[in-house]
Amino acid sequence: MSAGKLAAVPLKGGEAYPPDTPYNEQTLAVSDIHTIYFSQSGNPEGKPVVFIHGGPGVGTSAKDTAYFNPAVYRIVLVDQRGAGKSTPAGELRENTTWDLVSDLERVRGVVGVDKWLVFGGSWGSTLALAYAETHPDRTAGLILRGVYLSRKKELDFSYQDGASHIFPEQWDKFYSHIPEEERHDMMGAYYRRLLRDDDESLLTAKIWDQWEDSIAKLIPDPVLIARTEEDPRFARTLARIEAHYFVNLGFMADGFLVAEEQISKVRHIPVIVVQGRYDIVCPAVNAYDLKRAWGDSFRMYIVDDAGHSAQEPGTRRLLVGAADEFGATLQW
Repeated sequence: MSAGKLAAVPLKGGEAYPPDTPYNEQTLAVSDIHTIYFSQSGNPEGKPVVFIHGGPGVGTSAKDTAYFNPAVYRIVLVDQRGAGKSTPAGELRENTTWDLVSDLERVRGVVGVDKWLVFGGSWGSTLALAYAETHPDRTAGLILRGVYLSRKKELDFSYQDGASHIFPEQWDKFYSHIPEEERHDMMGAYYRRLLRDDDESLLTAKIWDQWEDSIAKLIPDPVLIARTEEDPRFARTLARIEAHYFVNLGFMADGFLVAEEQISKVRHIPVIVVQGRYDIVCPAVNAYDLKRAWGDSFRMYIVDDAGHSAQEPGTRRLLVGAADEFGATLQW
């Protein structure tokens, strides 16, 4: 692993912990439509941390506990609306960033903690920032990976023309699925097809997901790319929810999360960002823009031999190291 030196304070990497079995699993009705699933594992008396999954639409699994020392942390995993074990699967009604922020706050109240460490990667970093800026008094610290700020220029890079210059053969399959007259708005074209409930919609979902999975690691991973072929329900859920959020810019004004009015609410909160140098899904410039907006309490580490995935060795080691450091130093 080679890490860039953007933060003055060194960060010691660590080995991932074995996936932990929940000691508590619950569901919570958060609207007339949605019921969300969350679990707790680790030390019931430990420092609380909430893991915010990516996608949106991916859901959580036991492997998401591996960043946290189970003797130190009380680990809360939350499946966002329509994702994972939350129901109804893939439901788009009453499903916005601000609904998810509200859900996280309700879960915090149910588990009975005053503050928690907030950990999120990719879309999870977006929701983590939205939560922290809404509830800074409930956020003890932030660990972010593969920063995504839900700006139009980021989405244009991934879904309109930018990433095609780096992965042209994968892009060709994604691009060719849409008729030429609609290619000026690839996200919109995919979204219209994903809203249908037919065989073409499922094919569209698989192509959408495989484009993302093809560019998620520095070295493309055939197992990751094949996952949507093996689980059609997951494929449809993930693509539908992602497209729903992306065509709506995360239900925020463009650049909202890095606006001075928002960042001023969280500058006092310690944050560690781990970013793959060759992240094509969420390029490093996103994290750097957040760094420039945030100021001195922002620590950013670039992994020089990694792409987007949290499972790449260098990224995983630094995320574990960040959680270990905060577990030893943060008091709340």
